[in-house]
Amino acid sequence: MTNPSLPADLESEPDIAAQLFGDTIEQAREYTFALASHGEELGLVGPAEYPRLWTRHIVNSVLLAPLLHGTVGDIGSGAGLPGLPLAIARPDVHLTLIEPMERRTDWLQSQVEALGLTNVTVVRARAEEVHDEYTFDQVTARAVSALSKLIPITVPLLREGGELILLKGRSAEAEIEKAAKMIRKFRLHDVRVEELGSDLETEPTRVLRAMHGDSAE
Repeated sequence: MTNPSLPADLESEPDIAAQLFGDTIEQAREYTFALASHGEELGLVGPAEYPRLWTRHIVNSVLLAPLLHGTVGDIGSGAGLPGLPLAIARPDVHLTLIEPMERRTDWLQSQVEALGLTNVTVVRARAEEVHDEYTFDQVTARAVSALSKLIPITVPLLREGGELILLKGRSAEAEIEKAAKMIRKFRLHDVRVEELGSDLETEPTRVLRAMHGDSAE
């Protein structure tokens, strides 16, 4: 699939992508190609990301798809990661992409329309500005901030019994230790780090998961 508008060093689509997206793989390709074509000029992704765009960003995001249910808030959605790949893969789940920068929300809305996604709402705001307006079953974020700073931003958007699912790097366990006070203050429990996709032929995704509310213990 050759397109002259795409960067020459764009990573080829890995076989695992079609397996993970299933019937929605064409939408995933369309989004990936749009991001590759316009991401640098719009300040969404840097040129160094093209050789790993599929693996590091698209597949990395969609590995969360089986964990989702109900309504999901994606905080600091930026280029649409992980929100748009998740919305593509899970049309049965409604995602609200919350992003403060107008340039990025314009991009997100353009992609929602181009991809024909009916399960996405784009909101231009900081997460803390909409605590009184939205309540979600789950909240996710990718590469936004350290856990101690993310908790007071994200947890107020969760319903009682809701779940935090944050994409994190290798420092996730250390972040949990540093955020112990915030974890107690915001009534999070069952806090753990899971590795998704370790049984697949791709780079695994590390997620930090936590439940909100009083523990059943």
